[in-house]
Amino acid sequence: MDTRRLGATGPVVSALGLGLMGMSDLYGPADEAESVATIHAALDAGVNLLDTGDFYGMGHNELLVREALRGRARDSAVISVKFGGLRDPDGGFTGQDGRPAAVKNFAAYTLRRLGTDHIDVYRPSRLDPNVPIEDTVGAIKELIEAGHVRHVGLSEVGADTLRRAAAVHPIADLQIEYSLLSRGIEQEILPAARDLGIGITAYGVLSRGLLSGRWSSDRALTAGDFRGFSPRFQGENLEHNLKLVEALRSVAAEKEVTVAQVAIAWVAAQGTDIVPLVGARTRARLAESLGATGFSLSEAELKAIEAAVPAGAAAGARYDAGSMQALDSER
Repeated sequence: MDTRRLGATGPVVSALGLGLMGMSDLYGPADEAESVATIHAALDAGVNLLDTGDFYGMGHNELLVREALRGRARDSAVISVKFGGLRDPDGGFTGQDGRPAAVKNFAAYTLRRLGTDHIDVYRPSRLDPNVPIEDTVGAIKELIEAGHVRHVGLSEVGADTLRRAAAVHPIADLQIEYSLLSRGIEQEILPAARDLGIGITAYGVLSRGLLSGRWSSDRALTAGDFRGFSPRFQGENLEHNLKLVEALRSVAAEKEVTVAQVAIAWVAAQGTDIVPLVGARTRARLAESLGATGFSLSEAELKAIEAAVPAGAAAGARYDAGSMQALDSER
């Protein structure tokens, strides 16, 4: 497994990371034994970047990481944790808390659930509109000084917020959606991150399954799967987006790889400062994703991919209207 550094100051990680959210939340039921086996398979394949959140399954995901790392050296994994998302007992989202006291409280619970003495990369999941980013990052800086955290990360923030945060403490990486269907970061956010020496960990590289090559318009969704109300999966939007996938399938077939593999490889090819996160929930899907690291894309192939799925071609926003309003990166 090749490695890449998260920004100018962050840790060295595998060229592909594993996003764990779907093992606990938002995509319907998951098999816990298979989830642990998938994490083990990733680690054994050299994938050391594990991305979680304290609100994924209201703590379940962090406990899953603890179980998966049991008996393994702590430094076999770089654990990236998002915090700040507030939930209610029914699983609903009720806001964001980036107050310094809350940051330290969240970290205390995360350390206990993970069974570790430090978090490798710690990041607010969203910008708290009521708390200056300087205060939130300042609290993480104090956690670093105390030895509880190694690096500061951010998630879904815009260029101005990146600059303000970086003035307080070096930022290892910005976690943000980036795929063939979601290219909004290319205008301002990605150039700002590069100017500041901040890496990108790209989630949603398969657009929540749309670019997997296995989605169909008649697929039934289980309860709790947020794609049931995601704009890109609705009606005419879905039909339009699936036509883009079919165009991409032709390029993948010429390369003798899968649609998912070419979509992941395209993200990785956008710069060595970008690490794709794949949300594989099973060993089979992980194995397919790992196949994306086994080939490179030529200039001609990159042009063919972008001709199949041009920038801005996706129909529908990446989140519902309420969730989009909460994204500093979309302002």
